[in-house]
Amino acid sequence: MTPESRLMDTNDLTSAELRVWRAFARGEVVDFRASDDEDPAQGADWGPDRTVRAIVLRALLLNGPAQDGEIPALRLGGARITGVLDLQYGVIDHPLRLSDCFFEDVPRLYAARLRHLSLRGSVLPGLAAATLRVEGNLHLTGCRFPGQVRLGGTHITGTLFLDRAEITAPDTTQPALLLDHATIGGDLRAPGLRTHGAVDLTSTSIAGSASLDDARLSHPGSFALDAQTLLVEGDFHMRNVRTQGWIGLRGARITGRLDLSYATLSNPGDAALRASSSTIGELWLRKGPPMQGTLNLRRAQIEVLFLEPEAVPEEVLFNGLVYTDLTPHEPAERRLPMLERDGDGYLPHDYEQLTAAYRRVGDDHAARLVQLAKQRRLRGTRAWYGRLWGYAQDATVGYGFRPLRACAWLLSLLAVGSLAYALHHPRPLKVSEAPHFNPVFYTLDLLLPVISFGQEDAFAPDGWYQALSYALIITGWILATTVVTGVTRNVSRQ
Repeated sequence: MTPESRLMDTNDLTSAELRVWRAFARGEVVDFRASDDEDPAQGADWGPDRTVRAIVLRALLLNGPAQDGEIPALRLGGARITGVLDLQYGVIDHPLRLSDCFFEDVPRLYAARLRHLSLRGSVLPGLAAATLRVEGNLHLTGCRFPGQVRLGGTHITGTLFLDRAEITAPDTTQPALLLDHATIGGDLRAPGLRTHGAVDLTSTSIAGSASLDDARLSHPGSFALDAQTLLVEGDFHMRNVRTQGWIGLRGARITGRLDLSYATLSNPGDAALRASSSTIGELWLRKGPPMQGTLNLRRAQIEVLFLEPEAVPEEVLFNGLVYTDLTPHEPAERRLPMLERDGDGYLPHDYEQLTAAYRRVGDDHAARLVQLAKQRRLRGTRAWYGRLWGYAQDATVGYGFRPLRACAWLLSLLAVGSLAYALHHPRPLKVSEAPHFNPVFYTLDLLLPVISFGQEDAFAPDGWYQALSYALIITGWILATTVVTGVTRNVSRQ
């Protein structure tokens, strides 16, 4: 005879257990709590008047009494549950709610199938529920686990509630919350979650949205939240989250918004947020302090990147990052420093992405400043002679992005040359054939390498005036070459 069949004889039950047994058939609530603000963490001191053996609960759930016209359900509050609640591989058709209870041992729900499970407000040494299937909601609201919670491979057709739950891993080498490869048909609701140890959401699929608002995730020196290849069909809210350790979202797909507003991410000496190769509808990094650690967005694809300059850390990794819109709209001078912090060094792609973002909103001036900064950054990667030529282009026409500089140079040199040659006319080569000397057009003949006014070939300066003419000729060629180079660069880009 099995223990369950023996317990059908109610003579073996305590008064507390008998009360639970009789309420089960009618789905009635049995509440042992002395007050609403009672702390279940003190459950070890509760006496036999509110103690229920786990084997009794197992017998009820697997083969409990039924009553015509009633829906059986186990609804128990404020009880001390002794022994192991072992429902492994069991199929439970009755709603199961154990609220504000104290469990002496870790419940075993591996591969079980339940209609509805609520452990709201209970204190448990852990939870072993890998591959659990819940055809409804799973409520772990306000639960405290001084041990590991294993929900890997769980299938929940409704919503998983972990709001205000607290999980502490006794061994920091093991995750505090294992929710990897799980499938959630509704939402993941975990605002105010507290974990001391890692949270593993690897390859989890969430059909709705996820919320970790106001969560505190602590696992210094390692991952606080590992969500590689996570799939969220809606939004993933992590507003005001605080982490010690890195957040890993490599390869994740978030259709809606990943909202890290007001977040404090800390993992000094390593990445604070790793979202490489991810696909995100919107990424919001705003209203929070600069993250302590690296921001890694390599090869990520983001539709809207809401990135405030103040939130950018000292080092970023943007190699291959693609975004459509960059907001809020900021002057190029406030955006460029973040590209200079790229730990991969000079990457033309970073500047092209920022340029494209400014052009999409019609800010051509900012786009030109980004391209100018790109050329200056490129100059530092070249050999000495390339850098010299770069300095010449920058000083004269700003690499073609400041063409009015060429006019200023031309007018200044024209004024210097005209004044010098007006005070000292160069001697004519052939007095009888020489035209009337004009210091302005003579200077223009020296400066402009293509146009000729017939002055340069008719007169020959001497002394330092000859040196001045050589300087004007060389400067004219440099101006012309840099202008052509800049114009060609702009035309080819457009």
